[in-house]
Amino acid sequence: MTYETSRDWEPFGHPLFDDPSVRALSRVGVIDVGSNSVRMVVFNGAARSPAYFFNEKIMCGLGAGMTKTGYLNPEGCSRALAAIKRFQLLAIGMKLTNLTAIGTAAVRDAIDGEAFRDRVKRETELDLWIIGGEEEARLSAQGVLLGWPGSFGLVCDLGGSSMELAEIRDGQVGRRTSSNLGPLKLQGMKGGKKGRKSYIKDSIENLALSMGRQRDRLFLVGGSWRAIARIDMERRGYPLHVLHEYRMSAKSVSATAEFITSHDIENLRMICGISVTRLSLVPYAIDILKRMIRTFRPKDIAISSYGIREGMLYEQMPAQLRDRDPLIEACRFAESKDARVPGFGRVLYQFVLPLFRNAPPTQLRLIKAACLLHDVSWRAHPNYRAETCFDNATRANLGGLKHSERVYLGLALFHRYRNRREGTRFDELSDLLDSNRQLEAEVLGKAMRFGAMFSMQPDIPLGALRWYPKKKILELRIQKAATALYGEVAEARLLSLASSLDARVSVTTMREQQTQS
Repeated sequence: MTYETSRDWEPFGHPLFDDPSVRALSRVGVIDVGSNSVRMVVFNGAARSPAYFFNEKIMCGLGAGMTKTGYLNPEGCSRALAAIKRFQLLAIGMKLTNLTAIGTAAVRDAIDGEAFRDRVKRETELDLWIIGGEEEARLSAQGVLLGWPGSFGLVCDLGGSSMELAEIRDGQVGRRTSSNLGPLKLQGMKGGKKGRKSYIKDSIENLALSMGRQRDRLFLVGGSWRAIARIDMERRGYPLHVLHEYRMSAKSVSATAEFITSHDIENLRMICGISVTRLSLVPYAIDILKRMIRTFRPKDIAISSYGIREGMLYEQMPAQLRDRDPLIEACRFAESKDARVPGFGRVLYQFVLPLFRNAPPTQLRLIKAACLLHDVSWRAHPNYRAETCFDNATRANLGGLKHSERVYLGLALFHRYRNRREGTRFDELSDLLDSNRQLEAEVLGKAMRFGAMFSMQPDIPLGALRWYPKKKILELRIQKAATALYGEVAEARLLSLASSLDARVSVTTMREQQTQS
């Protein structure tokens, strides 16, 4: 069996980021003209987990006051147009050949929405595509699929003037619908708090009739949801401030609702780093979320940083790229771009694999990712490489990673460069990973640290590990031509690995066996 065809490495035997079919995705720009903000994102989308080459948001309030007037906010129109003009000039400077502008609920619902679209065309020559509610729901759901391929559940995208729902299952978008449950529309509603809550209840019950039972995961998309999650993190003292894939329960949402009520808006802004404009919408959003949970009763709640903009990128991806694992493809891309020896990650994976013979596919996936990333931070100062690797893994824009998996990956990469972690930034995140998983990550990191000493060639393995857990023996088998590689530093690293396994070391060449305690 060759390394090129090893089934242990499949189904991602070769990367797609340099394939002609996806090379056009290397720079994709989207301008999203929403009810509350205007944002431009430029993706480096050739890898399955795209990088954000550019990402800027301007709070314009285009839909503010629409409930009373039916028209777009005049000041919001001026600010939105100024933002679009700025983004257009930036896109020209970036030499973008793929720039799409979309308008959502405020533009499609306003009496003067088409007039605003025509003004954008007249003053910028950009076509502003006004999309319908169901289409917005579909694109948002596709954005979730970009980060969670093959996932299932209910996607809830809350904008300023609308809320869209879409079901996802087996990588496909199913039923979808749209409503007027936007915080901006709730702000000016008659009947006060009681009337508003009654309207929310009736609206969500009607949505439930059209969407049917949705007891799986509830995926939350949108800035107001992210603000609530950020407040939930603060209330809980949660140590990892990464919103994507952050999980909440019905109980924690109720506790956070009380937390919001008991705190002054300015105080929340200070401690959570959320804008006043966004925070002003949070009380309405939390009422919607509580009713959504009560009506649909999801098994859990997850925040998605991916939404309509990412859904538009997903729309342009060929099927073969959509089917890829976003984590593995992103790590492949990083290795090809930044590693000293691109391709060596596969050799290293085969080298460490005997230590994880009974590992489930979910763990093997993380081992692959770690091996691909093991050398991408080599340019960092030696004194800081371990921390740099840890920070990159725990906070980087990587899709398809639970928070505990981020910490696992970060810890493994930390131990790629350092034996001990006491007194480091890992301490504050240690509660996110149980002790057994911490030990697994440490073993993986030390195995990579040792294995990287045996070859700098992407296709020539010169040593092999054998692990006998019942006998507690870690065996290194070295080809005769490679015995000189097993020097003092290599020996020290092997002994460190054995110490983590609580094992004895046996070093075997083609002619002799040497046992060390």
